[in-house]
Amino acid sequence: MSIKRIALFGTLLVAAVVLAACAGPVGPAGPAGPAGPAGPAGPAMTTADLSCTTCHNDTSMLTGKDAAWETSFHGSGPAFSIAGANASCTGCHSGSGFSAAIAAGVDNAAAQDSALVNPSRIDCRACHQIHTSYTGDDWALESTDPVALIAVDGASFDGGQGNLCAHCHQPRTAFPAATDGMVKVTSTHWGGHHGPVDAMLLGVNGAGGVEGKPSAHYSMVEDTCVTCHMGGPGADANHSFTPNVATCTTCHADATDFDINGVQTEVEGKLEEVKAALQAKGLLDDTGTIVVGDYPEAQAAALWNYLFVEEDKSMGVHNSTYANAMLDAALEALK
Repeated sequence: MSIKRIALFGTLLVAAVVLAACAGPVGPAGPAGPAGPAGPAGPAMTTADLSCTTCHNDTSMLTGKDAAWETSFHGSGPAFSIAGANASCTGCHSGSGFSAAIAAGVDNAAAQDSALVNPSRIDCRACHQIHTSYTGDDWALESTDPVALIAVDGASFDGGQGNLCAHCHQPRTAFPAATDGMVKVTSTHWGGHHGPVDAMLLGVNGAGGVEGKPSAHYSMVEDTCVTCHMGGPGADANHSFTPNVATCTTCHADATDFDINGVQTEVEGKLEEVKAALQAKGLLDDTGTIVVGDYPEAQAAALWNYLFVEEDKSMGVHNSTYANAMLDAALEALK
């Protein structure tokens, strides 16, 4: 490189440094430039794309069902507060526990410690597939498959949409075998467990050799529990789960209450007779509480059958023939 070029390069470099050192602060930003051209139009939006509005809209579809549900035993909370946080009970007493059992394919009486992380009342998510598809399909039930009874080998409840109820509304144990003609009554909660409705409808799980068969409310009523306690499936289903006599008139045209042909009066009267006989024999105390002890098999069977009918709560409506047979056998055994 020539000396002249080196000198020129040096001069330019010095000038650049001097100019940079003398530069003032950055000035304010200039005005915005003109807008660019519009982009292509997107696809047209329709209400069909707003799948959430299938449920979340300006109707009372959600709020009405919620209001009815809150009046029910499920919605008001007693079932959850009693045993929802107990591992061996959460499958029925907690909504999240119920869903966990259904998803795992285990019976709802199986212990589920994992379901206790976030126990909840028996709410919409317990029965329905809420927020799975974010469409009306979310109202689909968790399961409608037939349900094998926990306490009765070979017995299965297949009552349409009522099958969902069958997972919990069934006995947990069978009448225990006698030892030397005696049966041990082990606690004040002895028996098949609360809500043995499915077994009553099927006519099974009684004690003392009492035989039964499915009632007409099982074999002739489509969707069983859902029809009788909710008025049937669909948008108008009653979520208080309280049966309405109007539903009964489909088959019992002249019905004005649930005591059709005096069935409830008869069963209630026999229950009182059996209770008095059990108290006289010492199996129940004056308050009606079970007295723990060892009892002759026939007397223990009478106690079992009394508890079965009393816990069913229908006073014979679910299966009047079977309920009466159990109570008659109990009265005979307690003579």
